[in-house]
Amino acid sequence: MEIGIDSFVEMKVGVGVVPNGEERVQQLLEEIELADRVGLDVYGIGEHHREEYVASSPAILLAAAASITKKIRLSSAVTVLSSDDPVRVFQDFATLDLISQGRAEIIVGRGSFIESYPLFGYDMEHYDELFAEKLDLLLKLREETKVTWTGKHRSSLSGQGVWPRPVQDVLPIRLGVGGTPQSFVRAGTLGLPLTVAIIGGEPHRFRPYVDLYREAGKRAGHAPETLTVGVHAIGFVGETTEGAADDLWPAYSTTFARIGRERGWGPTTRAAFDAQRGELGAFFVGDPETVARKLWHVNDALGGVERVSFMMSGGPLAHAKMLRSIELLGTQVRPMVNTAS
Repeated sequence: MEIGIDSFVEMKVGVGVVPNGEERVQQLLEEIELADRVGLDVYGIGEHHREEYVASSPAILLAAAASITKKIRLSSAVTVLSSDDPVRVFQDFATLDLISQGRAEIIVGRGSFIESYPLFGYDMEHYDELFAEKLDLLLKLREETKVTWTGKHRSSLSGQGVWPRPVQDVLPIRLGVGGTPQSFVRAGTLGLPLTVAIIGGEPHRFRPYVDLYREAGKRAGHAPETLTVGVHAIGFVGETTEGAADDLWPAYSTTFARIGRERGWGPTTRAAFDAQRGELGAFFVGDPETVARKLWHVNDALGGVERVSFMMSGGPLAHAKMLRSIELLGTQVRPMVNTAS
C-alpha cells in the first residue's frame, strides 16, 4: 500500500492574525522534503482559491518541491478541472513531469468548494457537464500530441499540437470522487484509478460504491489490475494516541467550524471528533500502531486499497508537530503496514 500526504497549504487566519504566505510555503517545502526523505510515496496539493489556503497554483508549488526531492510522487489533490483549461492543466503537469523526472500525477475532480467557478467565469448550472467535457479533452491530450476535438464549453481544436510531452509514456490521471454513485461509475467506465474522499462517517459504507466502480470498469473491458482505489482521509500520527488527538483537535476544530458555519452544519464537537477516531470511523489519528491497524481495516473494508493519503491540517497546527507526524508516518507506519501485507 502506498502512503502519502495531501495538503491544502492552510494558514492561520482570523482576528489579530496576519497571514504569512511566504513562511507557509517554506514550511510546506520542508514538509515535502521530509516526506521524501522518510520514504513516503506521494505528496498531493489541493487547489483552493480562499484566503486561508496558499494553494491556488498546485503545479507551481509541486515544481518547487520537485527540485528538492528525489523519489516521492507529486500530485494535485485535486485539480478543479471544471473551472480550468485542460490544455493548460496538461501542459503544467507535463512540465512538472519533466522537472521531477517522471514523478508527476494529476487527480481531477469537480471540487468541494465552488469559488473557482465565478472566479474564472463559469456557471454552476453546468457543474457536471463542464467536468465531463473537460475530462474528455484532458484524456485525449494525454493520448495525442496533435488533437482534434469539439466541445460545447471550450473552443474546438483542429489538429493543434500540445507541448511539452511528459517523461512518462502515460501521464497518470486519477479521478477524485465524493459520495455520488455516478462519479464512481464514470471512473470505472473510463478505466481511471479512483481516489475516494472519506472525511467522515464509516469507510465500509463506501464499499457498494467501490463495487460499482469495479463493475463498471469490468463492463467497459478494463483489466481489474488497472481499477485501483485510493483513499483521501484525515490523519495524524503522534507518539501516543491521545497525544495525537489532543494535538490535532484544535486545528481540526478551527478548520471545520469555519467551514461548518459557511455550510450550515451543526457545531464541531470533541465527542464527534473522538468517535471518528474509533475502529469504524474515518479518521486515522493515533500512535503508529493504531494508525497502521486502521489502514489494514480500511483496506479490508473496501476490498483492497492501493493508496491512502492523509489530510493533515497545516496552518493551525504547529509546524514542528507536522514534521514529527510526517516522520512517524514514514519511518514507522509505512514499514509496519507494508511488512504485514
